[in-house]
Amino acid sequence: MSLPTIAVTMGDAAGVGPEIVVRALSSPELGGLARCVVIGDAGRLTRAAELCGVDARIKPVADPAEATGQPDVIEVLDLDVVPGDLPFGQLSEAAGEGAYQYVAKAAELAMAGRVQAICTAPLNKAALHAAGHRYPGHTELLAELCGVPEVSMMLSTGQVRVIHVTTHVGLLDAVERIEPGLVERTVRRGHRTLVDSGVAAPRIAVCGINPHAGENGLFGRGEEEDKIEPALAECRADGIDAQGPLPADTVFFRAGRGDFDLVVAMYHDQGHGPVKILGLEAGVNITVGLPVIRTSVDHGTAFDIAGTGAADAGSMLEALRQAATLATRP
Repeated sequence: MSLPTIAVTMGDAAGVGPEIVVRALSSPELGGLARCVVIGDAGRLTRAAELCGVDARIKPVADPAEATGQPDVIEVLDLDVVPGDLPFGQLSEAAGEGAYQYVAKAAELAMAGRVQAICTAPLNKAALHAAGHRYPGHTELLAELCGVPEVSMMLSTGQVRVIHVTTHVGLLDAVERIEPGLVERTVRRGHRTLVDSGVAAPRIAVCGINPHAGENGLFGRGEEEDKIEPALAECRADGIDAQGPLPADTVFFRAGRGDFDLVVAMYHDQGHGPVKILGLEAGVNITVGLPVIRTSVDHGTAFDIAGTGAADAGSMLEALRQAATLATRP
């Protein structure tokens, strides 16, 4: 089987994206898994390689089909949209515009079948907004670019997988948005993703909204009974092993010891907190429901260390590995 081609977006040029990209793509651990082409800025990647002490040649290409996957060569589709003197670690409209254009180009290539997966370095939401692109983040941006009305965010580590019913909204808004149809669709997307990745009969734990999953009506206003239980009944009727609603304060421990293959979190921090305790270098973000494969790091632009060469590329490397694995499955 020929190697898949992965479009790697450079992220916010003022953040750690360029550094983690050059570190990951120059790692021998990636060898033989995929051909990667960076959608970004050749000059910025060259600067990042110097900062990180990476001995790799930055090679512009005109098309992803030219990517060879040679060791010690980082191939880049150079959009040349950020100024050469752009400072690291500072919010920049120019960097936000560049981050948008990298993702838009990657989505265009993936939708046309010219790359088999997208792997994204982090962008900065404030910079994206400053450039006039009003999206909460990558997930929502990619959904619009790919023409999909609804997607889900899944975080994957070596110990747990988590899919979210709601993500980038305030807590009060999240509780308002949660309803049986959305919960059911999220569970089904998670189930299908695990089946497609080789888990024949996924065991799915579904978190409650309130402490102790409502404690049989003692906490909250009946959200578990009204918003979650009807959805789980529909899923179980189709043979999906969806257990819950379960207390979120214990379910991640149970998932970590192997009781479940997937946890369904109701809102952003309910799912992100446990995953990030396990280590930012371990987490990978997968967008579920797109017509293309997309993985990403599970951390931000880290302006405080950008430009120092100190950024850890572990999450980026794992995101590339998972993109390559997903792209080679039938």
